[in-house]
Amino acid sequence: MKLLVYISAVLIGLIPCNSALAQQSDSEKVVLSYSKFMNLVKENHPVSRQGDLALERGEAYLLKARGGFDPKLYGDYTQKQFKGDEYYELLDAGLKVPTWFGIAVKAGYENNEGVNLNPENKTPSSGLWYAGIELPIGNGLFMDQRRAELKRAKIFRESTDAQQQIIMNDLLYEAGKAYWAWFEAYNDMIVLEEGFALANQRFGGVKNKATFGDSPIIDTVESWIQVQNRSLELKQFQLNFQNSSAYLQVFLWKDGMIPLELTEQTVPFSADQMNTASLSDDFYTRMDSLIQNHPELLQYQYKVETLDIDARLKREQLKPNLNLKYNALSQPIGGDPFNNYSVSNYNWGVNFSMPIVLRKERGDLKLTQIKQNEAQLQMANKREQLNFKAKASLNSWRITLDQIELYETTVSDYRRLLDGERSMFNAGESSLFMVNSREVGYLKARLKLIELMTKNQKARLTANYVYGILNQTL
Repeated sequence: MKLLVYISAVLIGLIPCNSALAQQSDSEKVVLSYSKFMNLVKENHPVSRQGDLALERGEAYLLKARGGFDPKLYGDYTQKQFKGDEYYELLDAGLKVPTWFGIAVKAGYENNEGVNLNPENKTPSSGLWYAGIELPIGNGLFMDQRRAELKRAKIFRESTDAQQQIIMNDLLYEAGKAYWAWFEAYNDMIVLEEGFALANQRFGGVKNKATFGDSPIIDTVESWIQVQNRSLELKQFQLNFQNSSAYLQVFLWKDGMIPLELTEQTVPFSADQMNTASLSDDFYTRMDSLIQNHPELLQYQYKVETLDIDARLKREQLKPNLNLKYNALSQPIGGDPFNNYSVSNYNWGVNFSMPIVLRKERGDLKLTQIKQNEAQLQMANKREQLNFKAKASLNSWRITLDQIELYETTVSDYRRLLDGERSMFNAGESSLFMVNSREVGYLKARLKLIELMTKNQKARLTANYVYGILNQTL
């Protein structure tokens, strides 16, 4: 007992009453709000810039596919000289314009001469103008590689818009979770700072009473143990806040190139300023339409549409290659190609080919149809997953609202118990143990309320994320 009294006396003489962990005053703090943080991420994060590049990639693919319908100039000039004789000189030049309907329009000029010229290549001395069409009657009449590529490119351009939305949705979701973790860690730390200050203040009062003999020396030991426990808990919460601050910095950039750091004065807003997010009935009434337009679901839809184009192209491969060519011919007179035009002057031709068994073509079509079925099943599965996640997030949102309303009353009741116990203790009708017990209950209740507030905001964040509209809600 003498040893216990001696230790208590040493504590009374050595332990300071003021907290060494005092924080900055409120005037020195810079509050980073949720909306400001999310807009900074949206405008400056490198991944956000990556989403913009996805849109540019879609435009580039479309430009490339449209190049398949660009008019093309062509020319072929051949000459043969041997032992002083000009065997032949062949010239064929013109313009070919492919069209969306599979017809290629062609116009050109041909002029051939020479002592050993093949009779079929013979032209008038002034040359020969021609104009006509090339038309696939079988394979390629309704769909060919050029048209398929252009259709795919248009779908891809639309899909890049959905891809950009997915990129932004994922980025803002991760950033939002980081912010609310930071918010929770900070406000938990504030509660523990207050708890530590209360324990330290009470230790000082007990120490003074013990010095003058108004309180048992043993109370100083119990009071000091409480200070030590609060100090240990506070250090852990300070560590949590430091780690969450470090992770939050991952999302802070300038112009997508320069990473930013939080100053020590930068903090989230206080839990006392929290406005809980009410749940609108609009989320339920619009659930089907929101899910249907979710960018991830749209990606599956675009995949199905692309496979439909592939299937059409594969079906064309089952048809024979039957190509018709027709050119009207005209000899220019006096530089006018139409002066001597006659419908009787023309050349035309047709070519035909077709595999006998079509095993390769039928196999390609079957594989494409299997991919179509797989894509349809994947899309249906994704739709159900999104429906489940949407309902779960809305349930969490609604329940946390009810829990917050209930627990705000609970925190108030814990506060009343604590105040009453302190009054009784000051009047000598209660013990230090009971005051500590009431205070621990009050602090835990405040921490629980902060946890529920954080869950409510995360549920709201998750709901907007699942609906794919997180970028639109900022």
